[in-house]
Amino acid sequence: MTDASLDRPEGSALRARIVSLVLCFGFAAVTFKAGLVSLAGASEGTGVAHVFEEKVPRADIVDRHGVLLATSVQVYSLFADPRAIWDPRAVAKGIVSVFPDMDAEALTARLSDNDRAFVWIRRGLTPRQRKAVFDLNLEGLGFREESRRVYPRRSLAGHVLGYANTDGEGIAGVEFAQDEKLAAGGEPLRLTIDSSIQHMLETELSAAAVEYEIEGAAGVILDAREGEVLGLASWPPIDPNRAHKLAGDDPARTNRAVSSVFELGSVFKPITIAAGIDTGAIRPSDSFDVDEPVVISGRRISDSHHIPGPLSPAEIVSQSSNIGTVKVAMMLGARRQQDALESLGLMERSPVELAGSADPILPSRFDEIHAATISYGHGIAVSPLSFAGAFSMFANSGEVVEPTLIIDPDKTRDVHRVVSAPTASLVTQMLRDAVLTGTGKQAEVAGYRVAGKTGTAEKPVPGGYSHSANIASFAAVFPADRPQYVVLIVLDSPKAAVGRGRTAAWNAAPTAGRVINRIAPALGVEPYFDDPDRFENPLVRSVAERRGAL
Repeated sequence: MTDASLDRPEGSALRARIVSLVLCFGFAAVTFKAGLVSLAGASEGTGVAHVFEEKVPRADIVDRHGVLLATSVQVYSLFADPRAIWDPRAVAKGIVSVFPDMDAEALTARLSDNDRAFVWIRRGLTPRQRKAVFDLNLEGLGFREESRRVYPRRSLAGHVLGYANTDGEGIAGVEFAQDEKLAAGGEPLRLTIDSSIQHMLETELSAAAVEYEIEGAAGVILDAREGEVLGLASWPPIDPNRAHKLAGDDPARTNRAVSSVFELGSVFKPITIAAGIDTGAIRPSDSFDVDEPVVISGRRISDSHHIPGPLSPAEIVSQSSNIGTVKVAMMLGARRQQDALESLGLMERSPVELAGSADPILPSRFDEIHAATISYGHGIAVSPLSFAGAFSMFANSGEVVEPTLIIDPDKTRDVHRVVSAPTASLVTQMLRDAVLTGTGKQAEVAGYRVAGKTGTAEKPVPGGYSHSANIASFAAVFPADRPQYVVLIVLDSPKAAVGRGRTAAWNAAPTAGRVINRIAPALGVEPYFDDPDRFENPLVRSVAERRGAL
């Protein structure tokens, strides 16, 4: 009896301990689940033993005037710990009720994997989605506070900005090229882009896309004296906010201004003429017979239409004579031509601060025939940005400045002379004549004295060149009497409108003119009031009227 009485307390104590342990574990389990759901108000997953590394907020990106182009906002992302989920199918069903696009069976399988302690369910929830999940009170779920990249101006400068993924890592554009700097946080990254100028450029490219039914386009606007890119656009445009939804081969992903190369055609002619004059190979007063085609290595080179000769170098540019340009190139020689191209940066990719800058396509050797075709822009393919940088010598007294997209007072950029200031000024006047009397007439903007050159090249296709599609371009500097800005427009496969051709004179030139008509007042360029032509731009007209020019 004594033994029995002694045993009873011992058994009771054991049972009491077991009950206590069960209650403790039960309370711990409830607390565990409560901790998961409570993450809705926390930024870390500590409730499920997940400690997330705190990231420094990614630096903003702004334009040259401080206009916000890219920033980061706080969002919540939903995750799960499968080990804490007792009914994966029920949890999956609840989640799918909030996110109907998710597959319930696939989600159930993921939530059933007890070998995993962490799985992402959905990143970047909206406040409404987060509340809906929270209200379900499901086990094993948690929220992590994260930073998501957003682009408040949507597609504006989309190809320049690029985009970042859900983990905040730069994937394309400036976001990728400057990823380390942006990830460190701190002061905003200031671009050389002017949002107003960029918008005008993009608007005109979109208008050209509709009017000429193009396959693609690129546009570049440079401040030649500073080498700063004020506008850089590619069509079709891309909205970085939605880039993750685009197919890998979607044409909107390609930055045609930087990552594509084109044979640009006759916009190369003034470069050939400038090199010829500056080296002394030709004189401005020389004349060239263009009545008969030139035959080199069995290849016949002619003009697109008959041009009465002889022609001076200025007339070769304004009338866009292939024959005359080739004859200048023959006097210049392949070696000096190559030296000029190297000095202009056309033999290498643009050093601009963007990922994916394309290498030029060059001939394997600079023999006589290649020197001839390159002189008028065939047989060499370069990116629009590279060419705009080279063409800037006509707007900067013969010097070229390494192009840049980022304002950095501490950065030293290459500045070097390509041709003398008198040569640059002389060829700029030839380009002015090309707009007044030659193929660039439709690029003229009353009051702003545009100087420029058209370029039309057959589009390369497998096995040769297309006879039905071309690359049309127009390169301009303005104002001609005190040049500072460069505008380059490139249109891929423009269609001919009724009663018009499909050469650059009919599409790229007027597009460039419309761009200049819009950006010149915004850039503060003073119009030339003695111009006898009409002032079609209402902003220019109003200024002219105030000053008594009309």
